[in-house]
Amino acid sequence: MENPISLPFLSVIVLLLHLSNSLPTTSIYDTFLHCLQSHTNQPDHVSNIVYAQTNASYTSVLRAFARNARFTSPSIQKPSLVVTPQSENHVQASVVCAKSIDVQLKIRSGGHDFEGVSYVSQGPFVILDMFNFQNVTVDVQNEIAVIQAGASLGQVYYRIWEKSKVHGFPAGACPTVGVGGHLSGGGYGNMIRKYGLSVDHVVDAKIVDVKGRVLDKATMGEDLFWAIRGGGGASFGVILSYTVKLVAVPDRVTVFQVDKTLEQNATDLVVQWQQVAPHTDDRLFLRLVLQPVRSNVVKGQKTIRASVEALFLGEANELVTLLGKEFPLLGLKKELCHEMRWIDSVVWWANYNDGSSVNALLDRTHYSVHSNKRKSDYVQTPISRKELTWIWKKMIELGKVELVFNPYGGKMNEVPSDSTPFPHRAGNLYKIQYTVSWQELGAAAEERFLSEIKVLHNYMTPFVSKNPRGAYFNYRDLDIGINNHGKNNYQDGKVYSMKYFKNNFERLVKAKTEIDPENFFWNEQSIPSYPGHKETAPINSFS
Repeated sequence: MENPISLPFLSVIVLLLHLSNSLPTTSIYDTFLHCLQSHTNQPDHVSNIVYAQTNASYTSVLRAFARNARFTSPSIQKPSLVVTPQSENHVQASVVCAKSIDVQLKIRSGGHDFEGVSYVSQGPFVILDMFNFQNVTVDVQNEIAVIQAGASLGQVYYRIWEKSKVHGFPAGACPTVGVGGHLSGGGYGNMIRKYGLSVDHVVDAKIVDVKGRVLDKATMGEDLFWAIRGGGGASFGVILSYTVKLVAVPDRVTVFQVDKTLEQNATDLVVQWQQVAPHTDDRLFLRLVLQPVRSNVVKGQKTIRASVEALFLGEANELVTLLGKEFPLLGLKKELCHEMRWIDSVVWWANYNDGSSVNALLDRTHYSVHSNKRKSDYVQTPISRKELTWIWKKMIELGKVELVFNPYGGKMNEVPSDSTPFPHRAGNLYKIQYTVSWQELGAAAEERFLSEIKVLHNYMTPFVSKNPRGAYFNYRDLDIGINNHGKNNYQDGKVYSMKYFKNNFERLVKAKTEIDPENFFWNEQSIPSYPGHKETAPINSFS
């Protein structure tokens, strides 16, 4: 339902429409604060949610969820304001006020954001930080949960487990990922082969549009509801919450990790993994992590370590028997398996090797901030043994970049490519995540590591999807196309969107044009609106 609210003062709107986004920070603060006070139910409290650069808490609030050290250096342009809304009304007012003074609004839900798109910009901007929107309401009887956009996946998993030991939700393996970005961009985890993507289980949502209205599934329309389940939320408005359908998990699940180096026949292991992981029992997820490491066999040389990390929605005996037949090169023994509750497997997958209990899932600071870069690819034809040896040589030569192979198949083969904006379904064997992380300081180190990942990504071109070469939207990569014209236009958007969304791009643009024709909600890789469209009516109310 739309949220009824009092009409703003017309005089305030007229004044704000004439203000320039080149106003100094102090003027933006005063003008923005006055606007918020005119639009909120409790104007006396508004000053507590707006942080200007002169505020003593500004830096700590800004950096609290800046999860990539590449974007925290003093040379990076900082937002004029950080707004931390505590109610829907605050969000509504923030949108209308930002549009009124024509300042870019960046929306941050507190996740990883590999490219800093939610908290970095080239021009004057304001961050709308949704951190306070952390509620997760679980209804076991109806098997649903209402999840606010500022919650973390760890909070989601914990709150579900509080209410039910036989329900879960198929989403990411890292508990500090933010719901707002994860669910709006697709969302996957180690139950993808059994249950598909996170967005495949979204049954309702609430969003604040450019006019400050709160819309749900019934009022936002079919195209917009489709768009924010995989096409990103920040192109269309401010996501307040998602309502999701829970899934069943067994009393006991099984996890394991098996490591092999090249000297231990890792190449043949990877060949066989490609034959098994996308086609095996859909209760089984076999992630493959490939890392250049120092060899224990030949001193002074490097090798490749292949680590198979598994979640099986069943017991160890069944798993050992299954993989003994299908994946003999793995050599899985029962003593390598760990049976546990599903919630404990979440902690295990998070690599919390410090004795953490499930309570650690509520800790949003359980994250080491360092510099990093990610890229992605999709593989549709198995990579041969000979080709793998070439890849190992290049990885060892570069020295730092890791690859993660995430298998598809199962449920992913059953969902049509246009059921959500996420198009990478049947026909893909697995997705590759490229990752490089470093702690060294300075531009030279950054340039070296960014070059490494680009070189490996280019080297992989013959082995991955083509026409277009696909990429995963939630592994945002500004190397594959960026807006260089202020608010990105249709041609800019098509460059990167065809890789992320393929043939679903045009429907996303249609939804964008309907809800935000003047392209107020934009960022470096947002969905553009069709050119030439204007608001049909002035923004003078939230109703």
